[in-house]
Amino acid sequence: MGDSVTIKILKSHLAGGSIRKGEPVSLKVDQALTQDATGTMVYLQLEALGIERIRLPLAVSYVDHNTLQTSCYNPDDHVFLQTAAARYGAVFSRPGNGICHQVHLERFGAPGKILIGSDSHTPTGGGLGMIAVGVGGLDVAAAMAGEDLHLTMPEVMEVCLKGKLQKPFVTSMDVILEVLRRRGVKGGLGKILEYTGEGVSTLTVPERATITNMGAELGATTSIFPSDEQTKKFLKAQKREGEWQEILPDRDASYDDVLEIDLTSIEPLIAKPFSPDAVVPLRELHGQRVDQVCIGSCTNSSYAMLAAVARILKGEKVAEGVSLTVSPGSKQVLSMIVKDGYFIHMVDAGARILESVCGPCIGMGQAPRSGGVSIRTFNRNFKGRSGTPDAQVYLCSPVSAAFMAVKGKILDPRDAGKSFEAVAEPDEYVVNDNMFILPERSSGKAQVIKGPNIQPIPLREELKDSIEMEVILKLGDNITTDDIMPAGSKVLPLRSNIPAISRFVFSGIDEHFFEKAKKAGASLIVGAENYGQGSSREHAALAPMHLGVRAVIAKSIARIHRKNLINYGILPLLFKDKEDYKKLNAQQKVKIKGLKRLKEGLNTLTLTVHEGKREFAMDVILDVDAMEKSILEHGGLLPYIKRRI
Repeated sequence: MGDSVTIKILKSHLAGGSIRKGEPVSLKVDQALTQDATGTMVYLQLEALGIERIRLPLAVSYVDHNTLQTSCYNPDDHVFLQTAAARYGAVFSRPGNGICHQVHLERFGAPGKILIGSDSHTPTGGGLGMIAVGVGGLDVAAAMAGEDLHLTMPEVMEVCLKGKLQKPFVTSMDVILEVLRRRGVKGGLGKILEYTGEGVSTLTVPERATITNMGAELGATTSIFPSDEQTKKFLKAQKREGEWQEILPDRDASYDDVLEIDLTSIEPLIAKPFSPDAVVPLRELHGQRVDQVCIGSCTNSSYAMLAAVARILKGEKVAEGVSLTVSPGSKQVLSMIVKDGYFIHMVDAGARILESVCGPCIGMGQAPRSGGVSIRTFNRNFKGRSGTPDAQVYLCSPVSAAFMAVKGKILDPRDAGKSFEAVAEPDEYVVNDNMFILPERSSGKAQVIKGPNIQPIPLREELKDSIEMEVILKLGDNITTDDIMPAGSKVLPLRSNIPAISRFVFSGIDEHFFEKAKKAGASLIVGAENYGQGSSREHAALAPMHLGVRAVIAKSIARIHRKNLINYGILPLLFKDKEDYKKLNAQQKVKIKGLKRLKEGLNTLTLTVHEGKREFAMDVILDVDAMEKSILEHGGLLPYIKRRI
């Protein structure tokens, strides 16, 4: 049997373990990226580890999340990140340079490399033929300190693309929505999605990047395309042809699972509130009123997509009652749509042009009106993520969204009564890297500047043999990291201050959670299926740890969040019998013993549950490899690494 693209790259980076499904594997890392909502923690962690310089070939610190400067908090963080990058040897991407995933694709991504990033949409790099994995910030700090990337080897699922898209009305966004429609938000758990087939060659790198970006919504470890002539063309246009190498699957490559998609049959699709997999054909929702349209984000803000939007808007007017915003993905994209005359069509039609940042996607501005219908070309539409709790947020392609902005209602773009031509990616991009600050060899002693909102990282003590806890919250399926640790303009500026941000843990679900957790001292969270899906934000583990959460028990836990829980010394427990979920309720007292006798692999632990005078027991599972076991015993990854350095 031959090798897939995935296996070829993993073999070339193998540092330990085994590339066998379900086995622990350690991989050498080539590149790391951070963004300002997670990066401050990463550089505080580097400081706590006491290393002198980053031990990776490339690390880039981006500022793209916290750019609304309504107080000193965000600009103070930006200064901290810039000075920390100089101190430790990272490239610094200044505010306004663009969204980390779009910019990294343009200027740093390279086929065959392994990239990790403290953002769940890091798999965008898979569009270039990289293994690009979203992880928690502490895992990024560990890699910067010289540690390998540790994973449980996923399955490799082939997504075979046949035919070609019916452009211009059907786009790559519709492709990934179709994958989500078929497989759902848990369909990629424990998998790497590798795209193959004749249809691959018909997709440009930015189109592929849209697909790999939203693979995160399937729960996939990452997604990847081969590195072929399309990849070479993109890198040549970026003046980086020297970084190209061909990486194709062997003719007899084997896969653990296969999904076939006929691109010719895909029609314009839309994800309904409040999940990216609630996907239906656009024609089924025809005529519903629209209040807001937001185009952009790391998913859909490439040059060709925004140029297509401009062609649709040319000579048109945004419908009355509709607010249209456009966020170019990078300074490069913005420069090119201005140079090529597309920018003016959007402005003349009534679009509001925003910064080249994440913005509305993370609830940082442009919240919809109360009960409003918002059409977005983003990757997530979780309830309340937009900043308006009762807003109805839909996800679709930029082409579909542009027509809706003009018509003021949901409709299939093929029924809009206007034709336009798709826009090709250019043979040469405008390259101007003046918004990067490169580290100097002699800058290791640069002064790191911290504002008053930047506080030290709290740590957990070593694991004890037994823990007594109180159940303080019981939750349902698909609880997101947005549910655990909200984003938005009110909360995000506190990312560098764990005591302050911890007051918002679960605030959208239980406004008294903070007080309950402080009163309980040691507490337990009960979840159902897919607990912790969504972003890589380690604050969803770090802040609960600070409040005394000692364990989470769920039917299943999302990959990145599970690792973040371990990194901060929180036990990620699974029900041995999922029916036991019904037996646990808030205010019960729980005791767990035998933690000093943990073994590598499957551990069955017994919970003793007290409810008034009633007492009963249930078994839970703690499945950990040797390294995860040691991390938990030390109280988290930070003290674990400090003892190794």
